[in-house]
Parts: sequence; structure tokens; C-alpha cells
Amino acid sequence: MVGGRRFRPDGGFGRQLDEYETRVGERPSTESPPAPRGGLVDSAVYLRGHRFASPSGLAETYRCLQEQDGAMAWIGLYRPDIEQITSLAREFRLHDLAVEDAINAHQRPKLERYGHTVFVVLRAARYDDLREEVEFSELHLFIGPGFVVTVRHGEAPDLAAVRRRLETEVQMLARGPEAILYAILDQVVDGYAPVVAGLENDIDEIETQVFGGDPNASRRIYGLSREVIQFQRAARPLLSVLDSLAGGAGSASADEELRRYLRDVTDHLTQVVERVDGFRHLLQNILTVNATLVSQQQNEEMRSLTAASYSQNEELKKVSSWAAILFAPTLIGTVYGMNFVHMPELNWRFGYLFALLLMLLVCSTLYVIFKRRGWL
Repeated sequence: MVGGRRFRPDGGFGRQLDEYETRVGERPSTESPPAPRGGLVDSAVYLRGHRFASPSGLAETYRCLQEQDGAMAWIGLYRPDIEQITSLAREFRLHDLAVEDAINAHQRPKLERYGHTVFVVLRAARYDDLREEVEFSELHLFIGPGFVVTVRHGEAPDLAAVRRRLETEVQMLARGPEAILYAILDQVVDGYAPVVAGLENDIDEIETQVFGGDPNASRRIYGLSREVIQFQRAARPLLSVLDSLAGGAGSASADEELRRYLRDVTDHLTQVVERVDGFRHLLQNILTVNATLVSQQQNEEMRSLTAASYSQNEELKKVSSWAAILFAPTLIGTVYGMNFVHMPELNWRFGYLFALLLMLLVCSTLYVIFKRRGWL
């Protein structure tokens, strides 16, 4: 049993992903247990697959290994301090470059071999249903003759569960440090399944937002695209790590049984990488469609504004035309209402009629002009 699931006949990455996808719409609570305190989380010494000692510190672990031939130690650390890393480096002769990477973290998934020691960097992922975000964490492993050191810089993966499951499979654990490495690889890759399902559900929701005209769709597409890119950076380099192990980077390459498990993990990881690549292309297409829809909506709004402006201009023409027509008789009446003494028309018998006819003539002329120009 590696990772607690590979050896069940009814197991399989595809089935696990399908089962999660049927539940992802329910959005169950995903409250994580409290994070362990920094430093030594668990230390165990195994002999022929059985746990015979649980040292409380590093010094006691070293002593158990020296006293028992053929023993193997699995030391689990969570964000350790420099003193603990230095102690491990001195005891197991870890390379300075690998120790520096383990302290600084922020590494891409990789596998490097320094003499008899293999240094592996993994990027685990966990989907937070409540926040609808993907959380990434880093895991470093030192694998050498008779020891495995795991250094976690995040909450995932659940190595305690891996340890418990392996301890129930004595024959598998008796294969040595390489069996622990493959079990952890299996756990990390299995942890990608709910992340893939969560991202797929988010993409479905984004499609609904885009075609529903949600103005916040662009922001969410951008955020999800960044998560997908980060997921690609975590999962894709792991393929080369697995290929390196299959090519002999690990001493377990001669163990045919472990190589079968390794190929199984590689197959599952390939499915994840292919689906994530598809997500990235799909998000790019969605972003293009969203930009097109936004442009169409803006064009419709511009046409509406143009039509409203044209209608307002037509109304303004009518108001201005009538104002000009009504202004003409007002002007004439104002002129003859000044009551000056020397105004010949005031004493003319037909002066009043002349003023009315003049008003009518001016108004009629203006009306004809404005009518021909389409203002009325």
C-alpha cells in the first residue's frame, strides 16, 4: 500500500476525481486542523518495516540509528530552525546547496542527487472551498541510506496520514526510504484531484458570469488564470522528477515493484497536467469572449447615447425655431412701443394694420425657412 490507495482494486485517481466532482457542488466545510508548531513534528525509527522507537529529539534519533544495524529513520519537520537543519546536515552529511534550498524554500519541483543522498522538492496544492482559492505549499525531502527527512513549509500534504498508512503495510515500508518517497509522491498527486475539480467548477461559474453580463467576470478570470498558472508550475515539473526516478536517479530504480507504483503515479500526474493545460486554454478563450461581449455592450451603449443625443438635438432645433419665430413679433411690438414723439407710423391711419402684417410676414418667412431645413 503506497499513499493508502494504490493497492486497492477499486481505487484509482479517476474514480477519486469523479467522486469529488459529484460532491464539489455541495461546498462542504474544509476547516483545516490547527497548524503544528515549528520544529520536529514526528520522528520514528523502523526496523524491517516495524516501528520500534519514537525518539523525542534528533539526538535520540541519531543514537537509535547507531545502536541498531539496518534501521531506518523518518524525521518529519515543519518549518524548522537553522539549528535543526544544521544538525541534520552534519549527521547525515547533507550537501550545503540542498540545505540552503530547504532553509530558503520557494523552490520549483525538482530532484537532485548529491552522492548517496537524493534531494526532492515538491509543491502540494489544496483547494479551499470557502474562499474558492488554491493554496500551495512546499515540501522538501532528503532521502539517503537509512533515513528520510521531510521538511514542510505549509499545511499540505498530510504526511501524518501517509505515515499511518505505511505503518500498516510492513512489507512496503520494509523496502526502505524509496518506498516513503513514492508514498509521499502519491499523496501529493492525489491531493491534486480535488484542486482540479474545484478549478473546473470555478470555470463553469465564470462562464455563467460572462454570459450573464457580470462586470466582475474579468477580474475573476484573471485571478483564476493566475491560480492555473501556479498549478502548472507545481505539477508539470513533477513529471521530470518522476522521469528522473524512473531513469535511475533513485536507488529504488532496480525494484520492479516500486517502479510499477512510480508509473502509476506518473499516469495520474499526466492526467492532471493535461486537464490543467486545458483549463488555461479555456480561460484564454473565455477572456476573449468576455472582451468581445463587453465591447458589444459598450457599442450598444454608445449607439443608445448617440440616438438619445440625436433626439435631444432634434428637440432643441424645434424649440430654437419656435423661439425665433415668436421673437420676431416681440421685437416689432417692442419697437413701436417705445412711445417716441417723432414716429410717423404712430399717426398713420394704417400703422396698426401695417405692424400686424409685418409681424405675420416675418413669422411666416421664418416658419418656411425652418420647415425647409427640417427643424420643424
